[in-house]
Formats: sequence, structure tokens, C-alpha cells
Amino acid sequence: MQKIPPLTALRSFEAAARHGNFSQAADELCVTQSAVSHQVRQLESWFGFALFERNGRRIALSEKGKELAVALGEAFGDIARTCRRISTGDDTPTLTVAAIPSVATCWLIPRLSRFWQAHPGIRIKLLYAIHGASVDFQDVDIAIAYGTGEWPGLRVTRLLNGDARPVCSRQYLDDKGPFDDPRYLLDADLLHEQNRRGWENWFHNAEVAADALPSGPVFEDFNLLRSSALAGHGIALCAPALLADDLASGRLVQLSEVAVQTSHDYYILEPNELPGAKLDAREIFKAWLLSEAASRVLEPGG
Repeated sequence: MQKIPPLTALRSFEAAARHGNFSQAADELCVTQSAVSHQVRQLESWFGFALFERNGRRIALSEKGKELAVALGEAFGDIARTCRRISTGDDTPTLTVAAIPSVATCWLIPRLSRFWQAHPGIRIKLLYAIHGASVDFQDVDIAIAYGTGEWPGLRVTRLLNGDARPVCSRQYLDDKGPFDDPRYLLDADLLHEQNRRGWENWFHNAEVAADALPSGPVFEDFNLLRSSALAGHGIALCAPALLADDLASGRLVQLSEVAVQTSHDYYILEPNELPGAKLDAREIFKAWLLSEAASRVLEPGG
């Protein structure tokens, strides 16, 4: 075995690098802050150069420190996953999937039974990924997120179109419509996600002057917004690709081809390294995701 630094020092450095703080690393490792600092300095002595740039109590990784932190994070993550797997005595691969709530609820979960039927030897553990927060790929094998496609250090594959267009329930359209002219939406009940900027941008793209938008409820996330639209409360801006099943069944109706949020889509994110059995399972699951995205609509009973 090639000579490597003391494992205690490597573990202390990895925790400090991940937290960006010696105190939080000490709490995680159940040691004192001075012990972590001592181990990091011992490691720096072993290498002969600094791994952190220190400015008073503030620390930042040096370029070589960043390189070492990435390698150690992947290595310790592999060790932890292997230990969990062999401790169960079960070699059946379990693929941990993180998906943002809108994708998980509206698109992925209704389709998962098809994956299980086709691949009974692969288990799925589904977690929420929080939009705007980084995914911890020490515990996640593949993720589905929403953004512009810029995730440095990860393999990124476009899954679904993120363009948002106005939709409403069939009952709302029958009661309050028609809405075949964008100007008619100014008199509708508009539903908002997080803020009213989405509708402001939509009317701008539709070339409709909207000095003051109609008041309407604001929902914290996409799932609440969709539920309100399904309940017939008004018109929401949603991605048709995500609501393909609702639109095909007639539960929701798309009112216009004018779109907003055209720079954002839904993407598959993958870490570059994964153990062999997990790698095969991930490739199978990724291929299935892309196949489902191409088919778009969930078949009845699927």
C-alpha cells in the first residue's frame, strides 16, 4: 500500500473542508476544535504546504486543498456506502434518487411502477431535492433538478422542457372563459407561485399592457399551485411537460402558446464517480427516465 497521511488527519481535514469551519468539524467528529486544528496542521506538515488560507478566524481552502477535499469526499462517501451495503447482507442495488418536489409528485411517482415492473432487481429510494440547494452526492446517486443547466463538476442531461404556459381546469374555462385572446386573462383569477413576476413577464411576452395585475393568491411551491389550478381556483403558469398527464386527461387545459421561464429546464444530475453495481443501476434508471420523457404521457393504469 502506498504511503498516505494518517487517516485521522485526513478525516479531520475532510470535515473541516466540508463545513468550512473547524468548530463545526469538531462537533461532527466529537472532538475539540483544537484537536481538529492540530490534525489539519499535522497534515499540512506531512505535505509541506498549506491546505487552508487563514485570515484570523476565517479559513478558505487553497487550490491544492480543494483538490484534496474533493478526492477525500468521494473516497469517504464510497467507504460509507459500502459499509452500509455489506452491513445489511443484501447485494441488491438500491439507487438513491433525489428529485425536486414538483417532478417527484407530478411526474416521477406516477411512472415508477413501470420501472419496478421492468427492473425488479433495482430498488429505488426517493428523496426530495430542494430547489436552489446543492445536492449531497455522498448520499444521492442521481438527481433531478430545475435550472439553466449549469452544475459544475456533474454530468448534466436535459430531461424535460421547463417553459411555463397558462393552464386552468376545464370547469374554470367553461365558467369564466373563453381566454382565446391574451388580453382576456387580465380579467381572470391569476394564481401565483412565490411572487407575481411570472405573470408580469408573461403579459410582457404576450405584448399585453398590464400596469396592474389582478390580485390573486400566492403559493409557496409548484405542487400547491397545481392543486389550486386543479381545484378550479384560477389560471396558473406551469410547465406543460411536467403536467402532460393532467393535460392529456383533460384535468387541466393549456390556454396559450406564449411562454415564460424559457431559459430553465429540468435536468438529470449525476456525480462522475459511482461504485460498479450502482453505476449499472444508474445507467438503467437514467435511460428509463429519458424514455419516459420522450413518451411524455402516462398510459391509463400506468
